[in-house]
Amino acid sequence: MKKLDRYILFKFLSTFFFCLILLNVVIIVVDLSEHTDDFVKSKLSVGKIITEYYYGFIPRIGAMLFPLFVFISVIFFTSKMAGRSEVIAILSSGVSYRRFLLPFMVGGLILAGILWAGYQYVVPQANKIWGDFDKKYVEVNKGRYNANNSYKQNMYFKLNNDSYVGIKGYDTVSKTGVGFFVQTFKNNKITYNLRASNFSWDTAQKKWNLQGGAERTFLEKSEVVKNFDKRSMSYNFKPIDLGKDEYLKDQMSTPELNQFIELEKMRGSESLGSLLVERYNRDAVPFSVLILTLIGVSLASRKVRGGSGVHLAVGVLLCVVYILFSRVSIVFATKGNFSPWLAAWIPNFLFGFIAFYLYKRAPK
Repeated sequence: MKKLDRYILFKFLSTFFFCLILLNVVIIVVDLSEHTDDFVKSKLSVGKIITEYYYGFIPRIGAMLFPLFVFISVIFFTSKMAGRSEVIAILSSGVSYRRFLLPFMVGGLILAGILWAGYQYVVPQANKIWGDFDKKYVEVNKGRYNANNSYKQNMYFKLNNDSYVGIKGYDTVSKTGVGFFVQTFKNNKITYNLRASNFSWDTAQKKWNLQGGAERTFLEKSEVVKNFDKRSMSYNFKPIDLGKDEYLKDQMSTPELNQFIELEKMRGSESLGSLLVERYNRDAVPFSVLILTLIGVSLASRKVRGGSGVHLAVGVLLCVVYILFSRVSIVFATKGNFSPWLAAWIPNFLFGFIAFYLYKRAPK
Protein backbone atom coordinates (compact mmCIF):
# COMPACT_ATOMS: atom_id res chain seq x y z
CA MET A 1 0.00 0.00 0.00
CA LYS A 2 1.42 3.36 -1.06
CA LYS A 3 1.64 6.45 1.13
CA LEU A 4 -1.28 8.04 -0.76
CA ASP A 5 -3.45 4.95 -0.08
CA ARG A 6 -2.62 5.04 3.62
CA TYR A 7 -3.39 8.76 3.75
CA ILE A 8 -6.83 8.39 2.13
CA LEU A 9 -7.71 5.24 4.09
CA PHE A 10 -6.72 6.85 7.39
CA LYS A 11 -8.72 10.00 6.60
CA PHE A 12 -11.73 7.91 5.59
CA LEU A 13 -11.80 5.68 8.68
CA SER A 14 -10.88 8.42 11.18
CA THR A 15 -13.57 10.76 9.82
CA PHE A 16 -16.13 7.96 9.91
CA PHE A 17 -15.44 6.98 13.52
CA PHE A 18 -15.38 10.64 14.56
CA CYS A 19 -18.83 11.17 12.97
CA LEU A 20 -20.09 7.92 14.50
CA ILE A 21 -19.02 8.88 18.02
CA LEU A 22 -20.15 12.50 17.73
CA LEU A 23 -23.63 11.74 16.39
CA ASN A 24 -24.11 8.89 18.86
CA VAL A 25 -23.36 11.29 21.72
CA VAL A 26 -25.96 13.72 20.38
CA ILE A 27 -28.54 10.94 19.99
CA ILE A 28 -27.87 9.63 23.52
CA VAL A 29 -28.30 13.13 25.01
CA VAL A 30 -31.64 13.58 23.20
CA ASP A 31 -32.82 10.09 24.18
CA LEU A 32 -31.76 10.61 27.81
CA SER A 33 -33.73 13.86 28.02
CA GLU A 34 -36.85 12.04 26.79
CA HIS A 35 -36.56 9.08 29.18
CA THR A 36 -35.25 10.76 32.35
CA ASP A 37 -38.69 10.61 34.01
CA ASP A 38 -39.05 6.90 33.22
CA PHE A 39 -35.62 6.13 34.67
CA VAL A 40 -36.38 8.13 37.82
CA LYS A 41 -39.76 6.42 38.31
CA SER A 42 -38.12 3.01 37.98
CA LYS A 43 -35.43 4.00 40.56
CA LEU A 44 -32.63 2.76 38.31
CA SER A 45 -28.96 3.31 39.05
CA VAL A 46 -26.70 5.02 36.50
CA GLY A 47 -24.72 1.79 36.12
CA LYS A 48 -27.83 -0.23 35.29
CA ILE A 49 -28.98 2.34 32.73
CA ILE A 50 -25.58 2.30 31.01
CA THR A 51 -24.96 -1.47 31.12
CA GLU A 52 -28.49 -2.54 30.17
CA TYR A 53 -30.24 0.24 28.26
CA TYR A 54 -27.47 2.04 26.38
CA TYR A 55 -25.45 -1.17 25.96
CA GLY A 56 -28.27 -2.28 23.67
CA PHE A 57 -29.36 1.14 22.40
CA ILE A 58 -25.99 2.31 20.97
CA PRO A 59 -25.34 -0.70 18.64
CA ARG A 60 -29.00 -0.60 17.54
CA ILE A 61 -28.89 3.08 16.54
CA GLY A 62 -25.34 2.85 15.24
CA ALA A 63 -26.24 0.02 12.83
CA MET A 64 -29.37 1.85 11.70
CA LEU A 65 -27.42 4.99 10.75
CA PHE A 66 -24.16 3.26 9.76
CA PRO A 67 -24.52 3.73 5.95
CA LEU A 68 -25.46 7.39 6.48
CA PHE A 69 -22.36 7.92 8.66
CA VAL A 70 -20.18 6.34 5.95
CA PHE A 71 -21.73 8.50 3.24
CA ILE A 72 -21.35 11.75 5.19
CA SER A 73 -17.77 10.86 6.12
CA VAL A 74 -16.76 10.19 2.51
CA ILE A 75 -18.38 13.37 1.22
CA PHE A 76 -16.95 15.50 4.03
CA PHE A 77 -13.28 14.62 3.74
CA THR A 78 -13.28 14.08 -0.07
CA SER A 79 -14.87 17.52 -0.50
CA LYS A 80 -12.13 18.97 1.70
CA MET A 81 -9.53 17.27 -0.50
CA ALA A 82 -11.18 18.69 -3.62
CA GLY A 83 -11.39 22.17 -2.06
CA ARG A 84 -7.64 22.10 -1.36
CA SER A 85 -7.03 20.92 -4.97
CA GLU A 86 -5.55 17.66 -3.68
CA VAL A 87 -7.73 15.57 -6.02
CA ILE A 88 -6.59 17.61 -9.02
CA ALA A 89 -2.95 17.21 -7.97
CA ILE A 90 -3.33 13.44 -7.54
CA LEU A 91 -4.98 12.95 -10.93
CA SER A 92 -2.54 15.33 -12.65
CA SER A 93 0.40 13.30 -11.36
CA GLY A 94 -0.66 10.37 -13.54
CA VAL A 95 -2.82 8.44 -11.07
CA SER A 96 -5.94 7.11 -12.81
CA TYR A 97 -9.33 7.82 -11.28
CA ARG A 98 -9.89 4.08 -10.84
CA ARG A 99 -6.61 3.82 -8.92
CA PHE A 100 -7.59 6.88 -6.88
CA LEU A 101 -10.80 5.07 -5.86
CA LEU A 102 -8.97 1.98 -4.58
CA PRO A 103 -8.32 3.10 -0.95
CA PHE A 104 -11.89 4.41 -0.73
CA MET A 105 -13.30 1.05 -1.76
CA VAL A 106 -10.92 -0.80 0.59
CA GLY A 107 -12.19 1.39 3.45
CA GLY A 108 -15.78 0.81 2.32
CA LEU A 109 -15.15 -2.94 2.23
CA ILE A 110 -13.74 -2.89 5.78
CA LEU A 111 -16.73 -0.94 7.10
CA ALA A 112 -19.19 -3.10 5.15
CA GLY A 113 -17.61 -6.19 6.71
CA ILE A 114 -17.94 -4.69 10.20
CA LEU A 115 -21.61 -3.85 9.59
CA TRP A 116 -22.33 -7.29 8.09
CA ALA A 117 -20.83 -9.09 11.11
CA GLY A 118 -22.75 -6.76 13.42
CA TYR A 119 -26.06 -7.49 11.70
CA GLN A 120 -25.55 -11.24 11.99
CA TYR A 121 -24.84 -11.42 15.74
CA VAL A 122 -24.16 -8.15 17.63
CA VAL A 123 -27.19 -6.04 16.62
CA PRO A 124 -29.79 -8.79 17.30
CA GLN A 125 -28.36 -9.28 20.81
CA ALA A 126 -28.35 -5.51 21.34
CA ASN A 127 -31.97 -5.33 20.18
CA LYS A 128 -32.90 -8.01 22.71
CA ILE A 129 -31.14 -6.23 25.58
CA TRP A 130 -32.67 -2.87 24.66
CA GLY A 131 -36.13 -4.35 24.01
CA ASP A 132 -36.25 -6.22 27.34
CA PHE A 133 -35.17 -3.13 29.26
CA ASP A 134 -37.57 -0.85 27.36
CA LYS A 135 -40.55 -3.12 28.07
CA LYS A 136 -39.64 -3.68 31.70
CA TYR A 137 -38.91 -0.11 32.76
CA VAL A 138 -40.14 2.33 30.08
CA GLU A 139 -43.28 0.89 28.50
CA VAL A 140 -44.60 -0.35 31.86
CA ASN A 141 -44.44 3.17 33.31
CA LYS A 142 -46.44 4.44 30.35
CA GLY A 143 -49.06 1.71 30.77
CA ARG A 144 -48.39 0.23 27.33
CA TYR A 145 -46.98 -3.12 28.44
CA ASN A 146 -47.69 -5.71 31.12
CA ALA A 147 -44.41 -7.07 32.49
CA ASN A 148 -46.14 -10.37 33.34
CA ASN A 149 -47.58 -10.79 29.85
CA SER A 150 -46.20 -14.22 28.93
CA TYR A 151 -49.49 -15.80 27.84
CA LYS A 152 -50.17 -16.44 24.16
CA GLN A 153 -53.64 -17.20 22.83
CA ASN A 154 -55.24 -18.75 19.74
CA MET A 155 -52.17 -20.17 18.02
CA TYR A 156 -52.65 -22.16 14.82
CA PHE A 157 -49.88 -23.42 12.56
CA LYS A 158 -48.86 -26.14 10.14
CA LEU A 159 -47.21 -29.27 11.57
CA ASN A 160 -46.40 -30.90 8.22
CA ASN A 161 -47.90 -31.07 4.73
CA ASP A 162 -51.13 -32.68 5.96
CA SER A 163 -51.40 -31.83 9.67
CA TYR A 164 -52.18 -28.68 11.65
CA VAL A 165 -51.81 -27.77 15.32
CA GLY A 166 -54.09 -25.50 17.31
CA ILE A 167 -53.51 -24.11 20.82
CA LYS A 168 -56.08 -22.12 22.77
CA GLY A 169 -53.61 -20.75 25.33
CA TYR A 170 -49.93 -21.19 26.20
CA ASP A 171 -47.72 -19.74 28.96
CA THR A 172 -44.15 -19.26 27.72
CA VAL A 173 -42.74 -19.14 31.28
CA SER A 174 -44.32 -22.27 32.81
CA LYS A 175 -44.34 -24.04 29.38
CA THR A 176 -47.91 -25.22 29.93
CA GLY A 177 -51.08 -24.67 27.96
CA VAL A 178 -54.73 -25.53 27.42
CA GLY A 179 -56.88 -26.48 24.45
CA PHE A 180 -54.41 -28.48 22.34
CA PHE A 181 -55.42 -30.26 19.12
CA VAL A 182 -53.86 -31.86 16.05
CA GLN A 183 -55.80 -32.46 12.81
CA THR A 184 -54.72 -34.36 9.70
CA PHE A 185 -56.40 -33.97 6.30
CA LYS A 186 -56.24 -36.03 3.12
CA ASN A 187 -58.11 -35.09 -0.05
CA ASN A 188 -59.86 -32.31 1.87
CA LYS A 189 -61.23 -34.79 4.42
CA ILE A 190 -60.23 -35.08 8.05
CA THR A 191 -58.58 -38.43 8.81
CA TYR A 192 -57.15 -37.86 12.27
CA ASN A 193 -58.03 -35.69 15.27
CA LEU A 194 -56.28 -35.53 18.63
CA ARG A 195 -57.42 -33.23 21.42
CA ALA A 196 -56.15 -32.61 24.95
CA SER A 197 -57.53 -30.27 27.58
CA ASN A 198 -54.04 -29.55 29.02
CA PHE A 199 -50.45 -29.99 27.86
CA SER A 200 -46.95 -29.27 29.17
CA TRP A 201 -43.31 -29.65 28.17
CA ASP A 202 -41.28 -32.49 29.70
CA THR A 203 -37.76 -31.05 30.04
CA ALA A 204 -36.17 -34.43 30.82
CA GLN A 205 -37.66 -36.44 27.93
CA LYS A 206 -37.92 -33.48 25.49
CA LYS A 207 -41.53 -34.40 24.74
CA TRP A 208 -44.99 -32.88 25.15
CA ASN A 209 -47.18 -34.37 27.88
CA LEU A 210 -50.88 -34.31 26.97
CA GLN A 211 -53.54 -34.67 29.68
CA GLY A 212 -57.23 -35.43 29.48
CA GLY A 213 -57.63 -36.07 25.79
CA ALA A 214 -59.05 -38.21 23.03
CA GLU A 215 -57.63 -39.52 19.76
CA ARG A 216 -59.90 -40.13 16.78
CA THR A 217 -58.95 -41.92 13.58
CA PHE A 218 -61.51 -41.63 10.77
CA LEU A 219 -61.81 -44.61 8.44
CA GLU A 220 -64.01 -44.85 5.36
CA LYS A 221 -67.09 -46.09 7.18
CA SER A 222 -66.13 -46.03 10.83
CA GLU A 223 -64.29 -44.13 13.51
CA VAL A 224 -61.77 -45.35 16.10
CA VAL A 225 -61.78 -43.43 19.39
CA LYS A 226 -59.14 -43.77 22.11
CA ASN A 227 -59.45 -41.75 25.32
CA PHE A 228 -56.40 -41.14 27.50
CA ASP A 229 -55.56 -39.48 30.81
CA LYS A 230 -51.93 -38.82 29.96
CA ARG A 231 -49.78 -39.33 26.89
CA SER A 232 -46.27 -38.25 25.80
CA MET A 233 -45.92 -37.10 22.19
CA SER A 234 -42.98 -35.93 20.07
CA TYR A 235 -43.63 -33.05 17.66
CA ASN A 236 -41.31 -30.94 15.52
CA PHE A 237 -41.78 -27.80 17.65
CA LYS A 238 -40.37 -26.92 21.06
CA PRO A 239 -41.26 -24.33 23.72
CA ILE A 240 -38.80 -21.84 22.22
CA ASP A 241 -40.67 -22.04 18.91
CA LEU A 242 -44.00 -21.25 20.58
CA GLY A 243 -42.42 -18.25 22.29
CA LYS A 244 -41.15 -16.70 19.05
CA ASP A 245 -43.13 -14.48 16.74
CA GLU A 246 -42.42 -12.22 13.76
CA TYR A 247 -42.12 -9.15 16.00
CA LEU A 248 -38.98 -10.63 17.59
CA LYS A 249 -37.22 -11.20 14.27
CA ASP A 250 -34.77 -8.36 14.85
CA GLN A 251 -33.73 -9.98 18.16
CA MET A 252 -32.65 -13.28 16.59
CA SER A 253 -29.13 -13.93 15.37
CA THR A 254 -28.96 -14.93 11.71
CA PRO A 255 -28.63 -18.71 12.43
CA GLU A 256 -31.67 -18.47 14.75
CA LEU A 257 -33.58 -16.45 12.17
CA ASN A 258 -32.77 -19.02 9.45
CA GLN A 259 -34.14 -21.81 11.66
CA PHE A 260 -37.26 -19.79 12.44
CA ILE A 261 -37.84 -19.08 8.73
CA GLU A 262 -37.64 -22.81 7.93
CA LEU A 263 -40.13 -23.51 10.72
CA GLU A 264 -42.51 -20.81 9.46
CA LYS A 265 -42.21 -22.17 5.89
CA MET A 266 -43.25 -25.58 7.15
CA ARG A 267 -46.15 -23.99 9.07
CA GLY A 268 -47.26 -21.96 6.05
CA SER A 269 -47.10 -18.77 8.09
CA GLU A 270 -48.50 -15.53 6.67
CA SER A 271 -45.67 -13.57 8.29
CA LEU A 272 -43.00 -15.30 6.18
CA GLY A 273 -42.58 -12.25 3.94
CA SER A 274 -41.47 -9.93 6.75
CA LEU A 275 -39.06 -12.58 8.08
CA LEU A 276 -37.46 -13.02 4.66
CA VAL A 277 -37.13 -9.25 4.19
CA GLU A 278 -35.33 -9.04 7.55
CA ARG A 279 -33.00 -11.88 6.54
CA TYR A 280 -32.14 -10.43 3.11
CA ASN A 281 -31.72 -6.93 4.56
CA ARG A 282 -28.88 -8.20 6.75
CA ASP A 283 -26.85 -8.75 3.57
CA ALA A 284 -28.23 -5.90 1.46
CA VAL A 285 -27.66 -3.03 3.92
CA PRO A 286 -23.92 -3.74 4.43
CA PHE A 287 -23.50 -3.94 0.65
CA SER A 288 -25.06 -0.47 0.36
CA VAL A 289 -21.97 0.89 2.17
CA LEU A 290 -19.87 0.16 -0.93
CA ILE A 291 -22.42 1.81 -3.24
CA LEU A 292 -22.75 4.91 -1.05
CA THR A 293 -18.95 5.15 -0.82
CA LEU A 294 -18.67 5.22 -4.61
CA ILE A 295 -21.46 7.80 -4.89
CA GLY A 296 -19.87 9.95 -2.19
CA VAL A 297 -16.43 10.00 -3.84
CA SER A 298 -17.88 10.63 -7.31
CA LEU A 299 -19.95 13.55 -5.99
CA ALA A 300 -17.37 15.20 -3.75
CA SER A 301 -14.20 14.81 -5.83
CA ARG A 302 -15.30 17.65 -8.13
CA LYS A 303 -14.36 21.14 -6.91
CA VAL A 304 -17.46 23.33 -6.89
CA ARG A 305 -18.48 26.73 -5.56
CA GLY A 306 -19.95 26.26 -2.10
CA GLY A 307 -17.57 23.40 -1.28
CA SER A 308 -18.57 20.84 1.34
CA GLY A 309 -21.96 22.42 1.99
CA VAL A 310 -23.25 21.71 -1.51
CA HIS A 311 -21.85 18.19 -1.50
CA LEU A 312 -23.36 17.41 1.92
CA ALA A 313 -26.76 18.80 0.88
CA VAL A 314 -26.87 16.64 -2.25
CA GLY A 315 -25.57 13.63 -0.31
CA VAL A 316 -28.18 13.90 2.46
CA LEU A 317 -30.92 14.27 -0.18
CA LEU A 318 -29.75 11.07 -1.88
CA CYS A 319 -29.69 9.27 1.50
CA VAL A 320 -33.26 10.35 2.22
CA VAL A 321 -34.37 9.04 -1.18
CA TYR A 322 -32.53 5.75 -0.55
CA ILE A 323 -34.17 5.25 2.86
CA LEU A 324 -37.61 6.20 1.50
CA PHE A 325 -37.27 3.83 -1.44
CA SER A 326 -36.13 1.03 0.89
CA ARG A 327 -39.11 1.54 3.24
CA VAL A 328 -41.62 1.54 0.35
CA SER A 329 -40.23 -1.66 -1.18
CA ILE A 330 -40.35 -3.39 2.23
CA VAL A 331 -44.01 -2.43 2.67
CA PHE A 332 -44.83 -3.91 -0.75
CA ALA A 333 -43.03 -7.14 0.20
CA THR A 334 -44.71 -7.55 3.60
CA LYS A 335 -48.21 -6.39 2.62
CA GLY A 336 -48.34 -7.48 -1.01
CA ASN A 337 -46.90 -10.07 -3.39
CA PHE A 338 -43.57 -8.34 -4.01
CA SER A 339 -40.49 -10.58 -3.76
CA PRO A 340 -38.78 -10.18 -0.33
CA TRP A 341 -35.34 -10.63 -1.91
CA LEU A 342 -36.10 -7.95 -4.52
CA ALA A 343 -37.53 -5.65 -1.83
CA ALA A 344 -34.27 -5.84 0.11
CA TRP A 345 -31.97 -5.46 -2.90
CA ILE A 346 -33.81 -3.16 -5.32
CA PRO A 347 -32.59 0.05 -3.59
CA ASN A 348 -29.03 -1.22 -4.08
CA PHE A 349 -29.69 -1.96 -7.76
CA LEU A 350 -31.18 1.49 -8.34
CA PHE A 351 -28.42 3.35 -6.51
CA GLY A 352 -25.84 1.09 -8.10
CA PHE A 353 -26.87 2.57 -11.48
CA ILE A 354 -26.69 6.07 -9.99
CA ALA A 355 -23.21 5.30 -8.63
CA PHE A 356 -22.08 4.04 -12.04
CA TYR A 357 -23.46 7.17 -13.76
CA LEU A 358 -21.75 9.51 -11.29
CA TYR A 359 -18.51 7.55 -11.61
CA LYS A 360 -18.58 8.00 -15.39
CA ARG A 361 -19.28 11.73 -14.99
CA ALA A 362 -16.61 12.26 -12.31
CA PRO A 363 -13.53 14.36 -13.27
CA LYS A 364 -10.80 12.10 -14.61
